[in-house]
Amino acid sequence: MAEAGTASRLAPWLIWGALAALAAALSLDQILGLAARGGSDIDHALFVYSLAPRIAVAIVAGAALGLSGALLQAALDNPLAEPSTLGVFAGAQLALGAISVFAPALGAFGREAAALCGGAGAAALVLALGWRRKLDPVTVVLCGMVVAMVASSLTAALILARGEYLFALLIWGGGSLAQEGWRATGAIAAVLVVGAFATLVLIRPLATLAAGEASARSLGAPAPLIRISALGVGVLLATTVAAEVGLIAFVGLAAPTLARLSGARSWRTLAVAPVIGAILLWLTDSLVRHLGSGETIPAGAATALLGAPLLLWLLPRLHLADRPASERAPRRRAPRNVLIALAALFVLASVAALTIGAASGAGFVELLPFRAPRTAAAAASGAMLAAAGVILQRLTGNPIAGPEVLGVGAGAGVGLAVVLVAAGSASFGLQTLGAALGALGALGLILGVAGRDRLGPERMLLAGAGISALCLAGLNAVIATGSPSAFALLAWITGATDAIDGSQAIMAVVATVAIAAPVALTLRWLEVLPLGPAVSRSVGLNVAAARAALTGLAALLTGAAALVAGPLSFVGLVAPHAVRALGLARPGPHLVGAMLAGAALMVAADQLARTVIFPYQLPLGLFASLIGGGYLLFVLGRR
Repeated sequence: MAEAGTASRLAPWLIWGALAALAAALSLDQILGLAARGGSDIDHALFVYSLAPRIAVAIVAGAALGLSGALLQAALDNPLAEPSTLGVFAGAQLALGAISVFAPALGAFGREAAALCGGAGAAALVLALGWRRKLDPVTVVLCGMVVAMVASSLTAALILARGEYLFALLIWGGGSLAQEGWRATGAIAAVLVVGAFATLVLIRPLATLAAGEASARSLGAPAPLIRISALGVGVLLATTVAAEVGLIAFVGLAAPTLARLSGARSWRTLAVAPVIGAILLWLTDSLVRHLGSGETIPAGAATALLGAPLLLWLLPRLHLADRPASERAPRRRAPRNVLIALAALFVLASVAALTIGAASGAGFVELLPFRAPRTAAAAASGAMLAAAGVILQRLTGNPIAGPEVLGVGAGAGVGLAVVLVAAGSASFGLQTLGAALGALGALGLILGVAGRDRLGPERMLLAGAGISALCLAGLNAVIATGSPSAFALLAWITGATDAIDGSQAIMAVVATVAIAAPVALTLRWLEVLPLGPAVSRSVGLNVAAARAALTGLAALLTGAAALVAGPLSFVGLVAPHAVRALGLARPGPHLVGAMLAGAALMVAADQLARTVIFPYQLPLGLFASLIGGGYLLFVLGRR
């Protein structure tokens, strides 16, 4: 019996040893391949200055990210904490983008300092937003997800203003382990040594904190100082890796989690997580190189393909308490008055978009062929996203659900990528079909995971974050190829509308009417389904059929709208949520009001995107995401 217990404890470590041996064998195979070519000076230089540094940087970067994730999780007592989920990477990328554009002469030191400041600032904002709920694990990660999306939108807007840097920074943001020397390895290794010594000092204080903050205070331990110190070391490790090799996601989540699953407990997790992180990143990069895709698939995309499924697998197994939504009851207002006000707002936004800047009647006529298609397409996409948001919020019982945060928009991108890669130049209808099928796949996946594992509303948002990361990893892999399809996807991600013509605008409006009209026939379903399956069946509703029909409609709406506004506009979340807060709680008024609000918001966003940095233009989707993300941060900060 004792021997069986010993064997079961040793089995995980034998598996990790075998995985390390596999990574070493793959690396050795590539080294021997270089040697077999004759050992010329070029091959020697490739080994000394490219292959060997790449192997080394994969090991030290993986170890640094594993230790960073373990420290962040220990400091926050949050098994979902890691640099990506806390917004650290996105904050670092925003700061690095600003340095690249405005102060490129600062060099490597300025780059690392900027990454540290940006990552620390994003983490501080996330913790401030989650403080009112006592740093509840799910709330902290949700705040991190929103901060990351807003920071990513700001980064893209910043770089689009200086287009010569856009593509290079995007590839860097995907995480690249390709090396031309040993500088990055040395920089990460130096910070890793400092972090390891700091961790040795923090082991006992963190163990005290693990017993609870009250217990730590009773023992005289300064709990806030311990948390801040551990968070500081974790952020330093993560931002150093980001500054040197780009954004490598999910290693910081996977390494500590797999260490605990392998049997490591308490301080041993801090010791084992760096080793597992090093093996994970080394093995992932070795496999990518072995498959011949080392220069086309970014390392960050490859690790996201590993980490996102892990997050989906972990959600139902983590000991987290899903809390009920804490929304205040909406004030009672006459629906007719609210709808009239929203319709007036939409008309006002449309008139402003068409007339502002036209000095005379003749100027208005000259500008109308350029402005009218953009305005119509923006209104149509906003209305469709809002309708999809109403369906998803009522289908999931989650007041902050939306196609953007549930990964449905990113799924539409995968469908669009398949069409563009397979068919090259495709018609608007074919692109819509591909995007709708991708959105349907993503939505079906998240509803399947939620239904099978009975995920609560907040865990469902985290599942959406995992699906979104998985889809965006695939998109980054396509974009990294630099093909014509890659540039088309790049324009789609930003939600650029400057190329919208009259025929596309008409198709967008027709799609809005054709897809949204059937939703009016499902109002009874939308009223009954939030009450639960038992109540729905008791009134004679076929729950499975209703869910399937609503899922299909939401996917079609999201796919068609995403072709215009991109995947990250937040309008599908903001419009239904804000309209419900105004008192439109019944399905009919909620749907109509949300579509009016979504259309008005997108038209206003398009107008501002055209004028805020005139004569330059920002993409509609990015600007709308800044507005919607700011609203969502406000909501999370209040509740």
